[in-house]
Amino acid sequence: MALSHMICRAIIKRSNRLLTNNNNTRCLYRGGIGPNDNDDDRRDNVKSPHWKSSLSSAYHVSSGGYMRGAVFWEPNKPLTIEDFHLPRPKAGEILVKTKACGVCHSDLHVIKGEIPFATPCVLGHEVTGEVVEHGPLTHSNITQRFPLGSHVVGAFIMPCGNCSFCSKGHDDLCEDFFAYNRANGTLYDGETRLFLRSSGKPVYMYSMGGLAEYCVVPANALSILPNSLPYTESAILGCAAFTAYGAMTHAAKVRPGNSVAVIGVGGVGSSCLQMARAFGASDIIAVDVEDEKLQKAKCFGATHTVNAIKEDVVEKIREITGGMGVDIAVEALGKPQTFNQCTQSVRDGGRAVMIGLAQSGAIGEVDINRLVRRKIKVIGSYGARARQDLPKIVKLAETGIFNLTNAVSRKYKIEEAGNAFHDLNQGNIVSRAVIEIM
Repeated sequence: MALSHMICRAIIKRSNRLLTNNNNTRCLYRGGIGPNDNDDDRRDNVKSPHWKSSLSSAYHVSSGGYMRGAVFWEPNKPLTIEDFHLPRPKAGEILVKTKACGVCHSDLHVIKGEIPFATPCVLGHEVTGEVVEHGPLTHSNITQRFPLGSHVVGAFIMPCGNCSFCSKGHDDLCEDFFAYNRANGTLYDGETRLFLRSSGKPVYMYSMGGLAEYCVVPANALSILPNSLPYTESAILGCAAFTAYGAMTHAAKVRPGNSVAVIGVGGVGSSCLQMARAFGASDIIAVDVEDEKLQKAKCFGATHTVNAIKEDVVEKIREITGGMGVDIAVEALGKPQTFNQCTQSVRDGGRAVMIGLAQSGAIGEVDINRLVRRKIKVIGSYGARARQDLPKIVKLAETGIFNLTNAVSRKYKIEEAGNAFHDLNQGNIVSRAVIEIM
């Protein structure tokens, strides 16, 4: 008992010392500076952070402050802009001032009620922004890697770093991400970071909840964004490019000279074309039902295009490949019909990679005898591995191998988030759209 009492007193004493040490309580937040800071301190923090604390480089005691975010209340209801309490990051987490967020079909599936998710929630899962605060007790290696004021990009799969899959480097299969975030809309302590200003009611997070002026992101899901890359266009690196990179590297295992077909060349599919080109694929076949998308696909590396309304997809792909089929086919729509086209389009021993999310309960069919006899590989792929892959994806964009300018075709403001998803649902967006937030 005496030992426990001594330990408790030591912890309390240390906590009080942290809370009263104003030299270690600085953070950048919406108001601009933290308590007891001045303008010179703020400029120093942004230009050259130099915190030395072994616990956290930006332990904060500041409270208050508000932000706006787009709230999804229930399927087929309009998004509304609401005021929130400024979210507070916890250990290992970073508060990001959101600059841009991509518009993705995954969010649209939730909006339409095709994929269940906790409500009310803030959608948006591919973001760029500025680091403004580190969670208390965050390790110094994180605060040094992501100093205050640095530009970052966030991946939609946010690895915990500790589960059985993360410990093996398989961040894309993180158990906590699926158990907590995708199942319940929280981070990995089982709690959301979002609370309405009006009522204090909790609001859940689809990934980091990027359709808000600030978002809390686990540090494992972030990568530094070079100042040379624009915030707006770079937002797509966290999902569209991230998903494509994971599909082409870990699932398809594209090698120079491989033939690749991509069925559905919207935001993610067109990114697959770029990744296939980057990895040296020879014949790159784009399949879609819209001529405008097929024409744009040529900018992303497509050597051939197939309009699925005008031509038989499988027959045309076999014709292009001398009757053999492609080495790799990627399905980016999540439709039973295109699932079947994907498996039928590959050559003997080929890989059919499925990346398109479907309405809950959707079933894809496959010719079992051909699958068995001709050694067809059917592989699902949700995304890349944030800690290993996101910096590589950023480098592809920085060097121009992955073209960001052509990849973004529409831009919206956060007040227009509902319009953005309406346009996406109507098929009015070629490649990717991005919502500019701050």
